[in-house]
Amino acid sequence: MRKGKIRIAQEHEVFKMEPFFELSLDLLCIADFNGYFKKVNPAFCKLMGYSSAELMARPINDFIHKEDHNLTSMGREGLRRSIPLQNFENRYTTKTGQVVWLSWTAVSLPDEQLVYAIAKNITHIKRLDEEKNTLLTNFTRINENLKLLTYSTSHDLRSPVSNLLMVFDLLDTVAIEDDEVKEMIEILKSTTSTLKGTLNKYVDMLGNSDGTNVPIETLSLSKTLRVVQNSIASLILSVGAKFSTDFSAFEEVAFNRTYLESIFLNLITNSIKYARTGVPVQIFVSSKVVNNERQLVYTDNGQGFNMDEVKDKIFGLHQRFGNNEDSKGVGLYLVHNHVTSLGGRIEVESEVNKGATFIITFA
Repeated sequence: MRKGKIRIAQEHEVFKMEPFFELSLDLLCIADFNGYFKKVNPAFCKLMGYSSAELMARPINDFIHKEDHNLTSMGREGLRRSIPLQNFENRYTTKTGQVVWLSWTAVSLPDEQLVYAIAKNITHIKRLDEEKNTLLTNFTRINENLKLLTYSTSHDLRSPVSNLLMVFDLLDTVAIEDDEVKEMIEILKSTTSTLKGTLNKYVDMLGNSDGTNVPIETLSLSKTLRVVQNSIASLILSVGAKFSTDFSAFEEVAFNRTYLESIFLNLITNSIKYARTGVPVQIFVSSKVVNNERQLVYTDNGQGFNMDEVKDKIFGLHQRFGNNEDSKGVGLYLVHNHVTSLGGRIEVESEVNKGATFIITFA
């Protein structure tokens, strides 16, 4: 009588466990040491596309991707020696031929020669990883191509620039009586010299073995801005651009010199390029500290952007938002890359015909 009660109690416990097995969204199974399923839950059958009878009639290896047979055999051998499996990943092939990735947790009962296992379908995670790796590979390739192009361009331009500087040195300005012509020659010579220096710095930077050792130094915002203004003095003069600055919040920043000069250069030339017809170019540059973060704020009074239209495209490569034939859609891409590559961020506030404000937050 006592044994009968125990058997009834055991059967009752099994009955209570059955809904857990049948209703679980995870894949549950029991397998024997000979490599056959002894029991599978509906979730397993649904994913694989086989009935439970079909799954239990064939060796488990028939359903495992061929490339994962050896790895799975090693895991199965460990289970026979009572070594549990945790986060073990392998691929199964469904009835329709689809390959799915499963992550297993399994334990064995050697006395019963059985393995109890739970699996999660991680196919979507693997696909995301593949897409990420593909994107990283493409990004690396594009980055290397851009690096090569920039290196080649910077290197090849140095010769004609040096030749132009030699021409300026050969000019006898004493014989020139027109003061305005003399001034223009000096401006051209100074601009060409600055260009050569910039090209040299780019070649040196790109010559680093890994391309990641970007030198950082303490830079004066006002002095860096002035260097850029001097390099394009004739362009600024031709449009009568007016500058206002306020670096009272902070005057110095730890940044790469070439990058900061490039940021100022591209923002200023964009302001001139996209000025409103008949409206003198006005540019205001300031520094401020917000929530203990240092920010450089650049504002102009140009054509501005329709932010609803440009959205995230504003810093994309070859993205052009005006009718200016001289625009190549590279300037803002470079600005964004210079800022973000050193851990900073950049935001834009703008309205059509009300100018644009670029807020650069330094890392």
